[in-house]
Amino acid sequence: MLDALRNAFRLPDLRSKLLYTLGLLVVYRFAAHIPVPGVDRTALADFLASNQLAGLYDLLSGGALANFSVMAMGVYPYITASIAIQLLTPLIPTLQELSREGEQGRNKINQYTYWLTVPLALLQGLGQAAIMRQVGVLPNFGFSAAYILPTVATLFALVAGTMFAIWLGDLITERGIGNGISIIILGGIVSRAPQNIVRLAATSTLTLILFLILMVVTVFAIVVIQEGQRRIPVQYGRRVRGTKVYGGQSTYVPLRVNSSGMIPIIFAQSLLLFPQLIAGYLRVLDIPVVADVADFIYNLMSTTNPFYWIFYFLLVVAFTYFYTDVIFSQQNLADTLRRQGGFVPGIRPGRPTDEYLTGVLRRITIVGAVFLGIIAILPYLLRLVLVPLGVPLPGTNAAADPMVISGVGLLIVVGVVLDTMKQLEAQLTMRHYEGFMRKSGFMG
Repeated sequence: MLDALRNAFRLPDLRSKLLYTLGLLVVYRFAAHIPVPGVDRTALADFLASNQLAGLYDLLSGGALANFSVMAMGVYPYITASIAIQLLTPLIPTLQELSREGEQGRNKINQYTYWLTVPLALLQGLGQAAIMRQVGVLPNFGFSAAYILPTVATLFALVAGTMFAIWLGDLITERGIGNGISIIILGGIVSRAPQNIVRLAATSTLTLILFLILMVVTVFAIVVIQEGQRRIPVQYGRRVRGTKVYGGQSTYVPLRVNSSGMIPIIFAQSLLLFPQLIAGYLRVLDIPVVADVADFIYNLMSTTNPFYWIFYFLLVVAFTYFYTDVIFSQQNLADTLRRQGGFVPGIRPGRPTDEYLTGVLRRITIVGAVFLGIIAILPYLLRLVLVPLGVPLPGTNAAADPMVISGVGLLIVVGVVLDTMKQLEAQLTMRHYEGFMRKSGFMG
């Protein structure tokens, strides 16, 4: 990896792309420190420490939610819109046709995603600001006559910040290196690592060393799972045209152990938020039966309750299977192989091939699903094991992740770094190949 970076900086065009990417990251980090007016920072810090979903939003916003800046929602509305479009594609014939039209169809789908992002950003901004008002972070937010101008300004600032973040991500994708949206999230996660190291060191030197070792082990496990795949052999039939023979070669179809990334974790945490949120409203009402039931649900879905973490784990596993099935069915791999003259040895083309590939994918997905579930509940597992052993940990909240970089954060970091390095190596290979061709005289 270091050799690839060193070689990339030796090439002027790749060096300019890397510097361009770093420059836009600096712009985003600067914007992430411009707060929305009227924020109570003390109340905000308490809220982030006690709410796990808020911690996830802060992760996806690149750390901007910690300041409740104009970038507080980050690219999360865009991620939500992308997931919604992916899930709607097999259900809407128009989107299904566009997905089969190559680059032009993908560009049109991306345009629909941008359009959907704006209302989603407005709704999320409204909900997020309303929650912040309830916990005392935005005391001047509301639609009464006294607060209408600050409210409108806050909503417009949040939506504009999201679209600005998406624009920066698109610029990185087009003119820089890697996926821009992922790079922005990566920058926010890594930027908080020094602060977490200081926090762990202040707790105990033993704690710092222990969690650095744990982070290395977690990264190794994530790399193994992310790169793990089952290779299904594919044989292409021979075709004779005149005196030439085409086809006949063998290849394989890689089925990934974890093909859903961290999307199941986002699904699960978003779903877990609603029962506690609704119960939080109802438990303060002066209705005996309703208040008692709401209080029971609120305590049941609290991060201090083991049931919360068990339910969280099961939801992540279930959503991993659901999302993997949806994405795999959209690829229509068996039909593509049949049209290209390919077949899996011993399996008839068409529906039998599709059933075979689906069965294999579901069997290997159990490893990825369980792994994602463990990553999701890692804060609880660490405290469950280390507290009885007397290891000093920072904070007492079960929702707080004591690691240098959280398990979900490491999942994002490793995935983005692997993807970016693959793109960088592809650029280096292409330029090396081009230079070889020129040196050999094949390109005049």
